Amino acid sequence: MTVTKDEFGKHNMFAVEPEMYIDQQTLENMDNKSYVTHNEKAEKLNGRLAMLGVIAALGSYALTSQIIPGIW
Repeated sequence: MTVTKDEFGKHNMFAVEPEMYIDQQTLENMDNKSYVTHNEKAEKLNGRLAMLGVIAALGSYALTSQIIPGIW
């Protein structure tokens, strides 16, 4: 723990951050730009599902002239 004093003389205690560990293979993939993070995968999936919803809404509207059949 790191202990510091603020401007009022109170002690603040902060945890020490652990060192990050990245294995050698991941480091090589990051250097080759072939490494895809979880966030990039999640954003791509989110976009694909959004487009699927838009296509489903358009198809539903074309077939039944209602966006949600039975409701609107």
